[in-house]
Amino acid sequence: MRVVRQSGAHIRWLALTSSTGRVQELREAWVTPLLGNLDRPASVRRLAGLGHRLLYLAPPPTEGWTDPRASALTNALRLRGGVHAAVYGSTTGVYGDCGGDWVTERRPLAPQTQRAQRRVHAEAVLRTWGKASGTPVAVLRIPGIYAPDREGGTPKVRLLKNTPVLASPDDVYTNHIHADDLARACLRALWAAWPQRVYNVSDDTQLKMGDYFDLAADLYGLPRPPRVARNVATQQLPVTLLSFMNESRRINNQRMKSELRVRLRYPDVTAGLLGAPDKP
Repeated sequence: MRVVRQSGAHIRWLALTSSTGRVQELREAWVTPLLGNLDRPASVRRLAGLGHRLLYLAPPPTEGWTDPRASALTNALRLRGGVHAAVYGSTTGVYGDCGGDWVTERRPLAPQTQRAQRRVHAEAVLRTWGKASGTPVAVLRIPGIYAPDREGGTPKVRLLKNTPVLASPDDVYTNHIHADDLARACLRALWAAWPQRVYNVSDDTQLKMGDYFDLAADLYGLPRPPRVARNVATQQLPVTLLSFMNESRRINNQRMKSELRVRLRYPDVTAGLLGAPDKP
């Protein structure tokens, strides 16, 4: 989570971290570290009044149907006002399985996993706090984040493990955003988002999951992963991985482009995986 304190033309970034090991790293990036842990609400009460703009990207806990971390944050912020705008990074998983349909921000939410339900709860907590406090809150619904320089940020490890993907008749659409484009969308939202607005933050790629891994394998010069039927996948793959194979949707990103005016540097995964940005 990051907060921005602005004075005139000067912008100061502050970042909440629960790890003392990250303090020096943040300082070297010209970010002021704030030690605290959203799982210990008393430790984050000092956040109130420290910044004017809030970027909240902390994930929920790994279990349960709600996100107590979002509640801990908003409870702390209620102690004192002064937040001019807030952005919350959610997930496109809140839409659930859409049968491969195109999905706009108007689509009713239909979370199918506890993981997605926790995000729905966090969205509601932030937006309720925003309405009560008069703080404009933007929700960014984000698909799979990737980047070659990000740990675990490409399909390469999974390809090296030869993990199966679904056979074409059973395959599902998957969506992506390069980490650099996501960062740019977050910054735009902090200053340009409409009040209490939801934005899909995704690139322009239209690929099914198996085709995505085939593309990555070809780019990296690795063997393509084996294809298996869904009934075989349920016997071979872990439950968490299977949950991503049970949902198919194509994310419409037009609101992000028209309202936030985000120009994607990596409009498709081919450019992103190769590290070759679109030319300005």
